[in-house]
Amino acid sequence: MSDRTVGPQRPSAADRVRPWALACGLFLVGEVALRLFWIAGGRWAYTACDRTDLVDPAGGCGADRVETLPFWAGWGALTVGVVLALVVVGAVRLPGRAATTGSWLAAALLLVAAFPLHLLFEVPAALTGRPSDWRDLGARLALLAGGIVFAGLANASGPRRGPVTSGYRPVPRWTRRWAYVAVALPVVGWAVPHGLWVLGVPFGISARELNDIHNDLSTPTGVAITVVPPLAGLLVLGLVQRWGQQFPRWVPGLGGRPVPRLLAVVPAGTVALTLVTYGVLSSAVFVGRLFSGEMPWSEVWDGWAVTATLLVFLGWGVALGVTTAGYALSTRSRPEPLAGADTAPGALGRA
Repeated sequence: MSDRTVGPQRPSAADRVRPWALACGLFLVGEVALRLFWIAGGRWAYTACDRTDLVDPAGGCGADRVETLPFWAGWGALTVGVVLALVVVGAVRLPGRAATTGSWLAAALLLVAAFPLHLLFEVPAALTGRPSDWRDLGARLALLAGGIVFAGLANASGPRRGPVTSGYRPVPRWTRRWAYVAVALPVVGWAVPHGLWVLGVPFGISARELNDIHNDLSTPTGVAITVVPPLAGLLVLGLVQRWGQQFPRWVPGLGGRPVPRLLAVVPAGTVALTLVTYGVLSSAVFVGRLFSGEMPWSEVWDGWAVTATLLVFLGWGVALGVTTAGYALSTRSRPEPLAGADTAPGALGRA
């Protein structure tokens, strides 16, 4: 009889992929069913509001009166759903590099479509009493959840990695520097000008624009929109501090335990991706309006602080993205060696 002790079996690739595939499937079923309902003529949870011109946001801006459904809200979304379903099937039947790449691309697509940066402003405004488009908020939260479960599928379908070394692993110095930039930009480039505008100071904008801000936003809403982004930006410090890898001792039930890597990487990467996307697209629209003559240079000079905000978002996204990459590289585990591979010192030299 052998004296060897058989350790617990680690889950197979199929076992790791299956729960995430089920979550992705439930998300797709819900989205496809809702789009089919809209195509059939229903309008529950559908919104016709334009982000730049909200009229009756609480009522969906006349969604019930919309007769022709936009392509991407109906058949276009169904087509995307079919493609994403094929990605899920591929991850289940053929886990590997191709399935992982497809799942990561699907996650990125859903997270960009969700544009969670919008939630960072819309939710505080709603909590302070500003009429909100709950249909739009719900749709963004659903897409955000879909992006997260597809990211989990991508992680599960990838190569199995060895156990993560417990304890704090310091990040490189360059990661810390980018983290400080990511924290400073929303304070200097967002909170400071918006705080001055709430106080009635026309910093970098015309008196007319300042008057429009005070007419459109109540003081509580203005304060919430000013304060929330830089406070949320402070979470970036977790990517370069011990509490971003280990829960603090004072956290009930979790104190001292390692922070799940994806719990930090996915949200930070999502926000970075949306910030960069918003910065690039908004800058492209701005340049296009400028060169077409739709926006005169005089208007740019009068509202230079608003124009600078576009660069703030872009820089913020880049800084957060680089910081997230540094955290991911520092905390990653090594792929497990193939069975039977010679991993002894000098093995490569003997090959």
